[in-house]
Amino acid sequence: MGIVVVSGTGTEIGKTVVTAAVAAAAVAAGRSVAVLKPAQTGLAPGERGDADEAVRLSGAKTAAELARYPEPLAPGTASRRAGMAPVGPERAAEAARALADGHDLVLVEGAGGLLVRFDEDGGTLADVARLLGAPVLVVAPAGLGTLNSTALTAEALRARGIEQLGVVVGSWPAEPDLAARCNLADLPEAAGAPLLGAVPEGSGALAPAAFRSAAAGWLAPALGGTWDAGAFGRAAGA
Repeated sequence: MGIVVVSGTGTEIGKTVVTAAVAAAAVAAGRSVAVLKPAQTGLAPGERGDADEAVRLSGAKTAAELARYPEPLAPGTASRRAGMAPVGPERAAEAARALADGHDLVLVEGAGGLLVRFDEDGGTLADVARLLGAPVLVVAPAGLGTLNSTALTAEALRARGIEQLGVVVGSWPAEPDLAARCNLADLPEAAGAPLLGAVPEGSGALAPAAFRSAAAGWLAPALGGTWDAGAFGRAAGA
């Protein structure tokens, strides 16, 4: 996996922290990692962006950001309102390929969901993955409603012939409710892909050293970790 695209089923569901965890596991295995955020929205110049945060937590080698727009909107809308050039899929794919020349793993983190528009031509993160021929790791929330959004994301990937690596729960609650516990069994069916991890809520607030030492325990072996879906489900009462 030289390049992996990380998409959420929505926004504010732990995508950056999952990206950081995957990066941390790869770094611990001796791989050089770059995190690419094609379009960062909702931040002013000088504020730490998602790629910077993933690198801070994980110890990855490189953070890259192609454009930043001040309003917290979809990249296509934010670039238009700011009067700034958008970042289309071709530019994002080109940047990912360039980073792959100098890194063992490049993680391309999207903005929101898979089909959020990057530009006025309707380009999306799915187009980036298609141009790269890269698999997509889907980050989903734990609770009620996640099965539908996960299934829709999986359907969109299949329709475009894009490989889905699997699903990671982006913020597993300390006290999961019935829906969250049941979703551990139901998410793989909804996605048509394996459940590859569950990152505890609040993990992004850990000190980098603590984050890095714990990350492998949140991710399945396919992502460089030691997490076991069956054991986790049994412990959670799924």
